Amino acid sequence: MPTESHLLMDGALHVYRRENSRYWQCSTYLGSRNHRQTTKEASLAAAKDFARDWYMERCVEDRQRRRGGVALLDSSVQPLIAGPGASTDGRRRQTPTGPSFEDAAKAFTSEFEIITLGERNPRYVSSKSEHVRIHLLPFFGNTALADITAGKVQEYRAHRQASRVDPKTGKPKKPARATLHSEMVTLRQILKTANRKGWIVALPDMTAPYKTSGKLEHRAWFSPEEYKMLYEATRERAKNPPKPRWREVCETFHDYVLFMGNTGLRPDESARLQLRDVKIVNDESSGERILEIEVRGKRGVGFCKSMPGAILPFERVRKRKNLKPTDPIFGKTPRELMNTVLGELNLKFDRDGHVRSCYSLRHTYICLRLLEGADIYQVAKNCRTSVEMIEKYYGRHLKNTIDAAAVNVRKPKLLKKTSSRSDG
Repeated sequence: MPTESHLLMDGALHVYRRENSRYWQCSTYLGSRNHRQTTKEASLAAAKDFARDWYMERCVEDRQRRRGGVALLDSSVQPLIAGPGASTDGRRRQTPTGPSFEDAAKAFTSEFEIITLGERNPRYVSSKSEHVRIHLLPFFGNTALADITAGKVQEYRAHRQASRVDPKTGKPKKPARATLHSEMVTLRQILKTANRKGWIVALPDMTAPYKTSGKLEHRAWFSPEEYKMLYEATRERAKNPPKPRWREVCETFHDYVLFMGNTGLRPDESARLQLRDVKIVNDESSGERILEIEVRGKRGVGFCKSMPGAILPFERVRKRKNLKPTDPIFGKTPRELMNTVLGELNLKFDRDGHVRSCYSLRHTYICLRLLEGADIYQVAKNCRTSVEMIEKYYGRHLKNTIDAAAVNVRKPKLLKKTSSRSDG
């Protein structure tokens, strides 16, 4: 028999405690049957709060049952397996329902290519599906979108730091900063898709906690001495290739290095370059013969005016390949040959550990132009980038961009006044 009892909800709800028990219980009569439940609370105030919530759930169940539907919470069915984070106090709590992360990921991958309207690189579009299939979906899976919070996103970041193991060392193989950033961009795009469909009200905070401002490091480039070493090595390789059948490839690679170092094109832009996109002209402002190049790349169509040193390698390639107007000048980027030559010259990494590649020829062009005193706005315009990018990744690492005369300013020393005493 209950030793102490309290009435709530106008007498429809009973909260009571039996003899020799420290926990309060609650009961009500609904739908021609009695309902009872332990609150698992020793405090009367906490037990009353639990009882009110429990009573409202029973009312909703009873109303749903009388309307011919299925009960929202079936007290007779208990979960077979308690998942991580499940309650261990025996209470029945509502679990978030609605569309899952998998539903949002499928919606995103199915419409992403259509949304981009073919303006993005096909490899970039396919990488989104790889991010979902390999990393995001195995972690989030059928998680309800309502459960993806800022804490869940941070758990994913921590998970990725140890998700792969290096087979050689047996230690976790951490992803590169750019790799993790790309995955977080894909995750944000999936959640934006869910937001557009009305599945979530707002996106969670996805900023990385504990992160301070990173160092501003320069892009890997070749100093004038290193660039001279590179093209002299490619010239020697073109004259004496490792195998006679590689002669044409080595000669084209030598011209590629000179052409890229005198134009500042991106590797993907040079790969798309056709003979009809290049013209040899006499520049009126400089009085030199240069190349006018119509560039097609990630920024759309732009134009580039080369240094005079780009004419000779261009003419050699045109004559060697007997190019037609629609033929590519260089075609596929020679990454393997570049890595081979850089490895032989011990130039694959700069002193800060940055990896050099074909893209470093573009960085070399920009740095050499700035070292020669070229106008930074004109360099940015010719390279189809912004002044901000050049100042951030190139300008601040070059000594010639600092005007010593403007920095080493000194105030003129004041002459001491000589005091004269008057006789008198």
